[in-house]
Amino acid sequence: MGTEVVLVAGLADHDVAEEIWRDVPGSVLVRHDLRDLARGVVRRWVDAEPTVLELAHGCVFCTLRLDLLPLLERLGGRVVVHLDPALEPEAVCLALREVDVRVGAVVTVVDVDTWLADATGEETLADRGRQAAEGDERTVAQVVVGQAEFADAIVLTGTGVDPVLDAVLDRLNPLAPRRRRGALDVPELLAALPPDARRGRVDDGFGSLLHGRPPREPAHGAAVVHFTARRPFHPARLHEALDVLLDGVVRTRGRVWVAGRPEVALWLESAGGGLNVGNLGPWPATGADRFGADQFGADQFGLDGRRSQELVVITCSADPEEITAALRDALVTDEELALVDELEFADPFAEWHDEMEEL
Repeated sequence: MGTEVVLVAGLADHDVAEEIWRDVPGSVLVRHDLRDLARGVVRRWVDAEPTVLELAHGCVFCTLRLDLLPLLERLGGRVVVHLDPALEPEAVCLALREVDVRVGAVVTVVDVDTWLADATGEETLADRGRQAAEGDERTVAQVVVGQAEFADAIVLTGTGVDPVLDAVLDRLNPLAPRRRRGALDVPELLAALPPDARRGRVDDGFGSLLHGRPPREPAHGAAVVHFTARRPFHPARLHEALDVLLDGVVRTRGRVWVAGRPEVALWLESAGGGLNVGNLGPWPATGADRFGADQFGADQFGLDGRRSQELVVITCSADPEEITAALRDALVTDEELALVDELEFADPFAEWHDEMEEL
C-alpha cells in the first residue's frame, strides 16, 4: 500500500513527534540525530531501537538517499519521522518525490518564547552547534522560517503569548492550523488540515507567491508587502537596496529580473539577516511569446511579455512603505530603459549567476 509519512520539524527540543506517533494507530517512529554527521556518523532510531550508521560521505543528501528513503519504502504503512532540528522539511519532501512515499502532513514545532528572535536574527547554525555538516553556513533564521513556512500544521510550545508572533505566522503561513502543545489533540489537528494543504508539495518558483491568501492589513507591526513591476532592476541599485530586506523582516521571497541579464529569472529569498539569490532558469513563455507581443501590448505583458518583478516581504517591525520605495527606486529609469540594450550595467550578482546552482 506504500508509505504515508508525517514529518515533524522544529529547531527547539520537543517530544511532539512521539506524541503524534502514540496517537496514530499502527504507526512507526523514525528519528535521526545528525550532530556527528561531519564525521560520517548518523544515529537513527526506529521506534526505540537505535542504530549507528557510518557513511562514506558525511552529508545530509547521503543520509536521505542512502538511509531514510529506502527505510521508509521498506517500512510501509504509516510512519512518523522526527526530523533532526537542522533539517528543513521542504528539502526532505523534494527527496521523497523519488520514492513511493506520500506525505500525509508536515507538522512544525514553534517555540513561542524564542521563535521570533530566531527568525529575525543573524546567528548561524554553527554558532549553536546545530549545523548539519561541515561547511553548513545556513542561519538559524533560514531554518526556523523555512520550517514554519512549509508546515501543514504548527504546534506551539513555550509559556509565552506573543501577538506579534501570531500576526507574523498568520502572514507567513495562513493555511496552517495552530495548536498549543499542552492541549494537543493529534486526530483533531490532522483532521483540521485544509483541503489545499501542501502535504509535501514543492513549488517550482514560478507559482503564486501569496500562498493561502495572507491578510493584507497590518497587525501588531506585521505586514505583507507585495511588490510588482514590469521593468528590470538596475543591478547595482538593487544590490544597495537589499539592506532594507534584512532588518525587521522575517521573510522575502520572489522573482527578480536585472538589466543586462534579460534571459535569467533570479530567485531572491531572505530570512532574518540571511539572504540568498538563486537561478530559476529562463522565464516561462506566455501568450505574448506565442502570438506576438505587439498583438497584446507592452503594458499588459511587460517589455517582452514574460519578465516581471514579484516579491513578497513579510515584516515584523520594518516600514512597508520604506521597503516599497527602496525597491521602486532600484528599478531602471525611463532614460535607462530607452538605452537598456546599449548600456553596460555593472552587475554585483554576476558571480552568483556563474556559481550558484539552479533552484
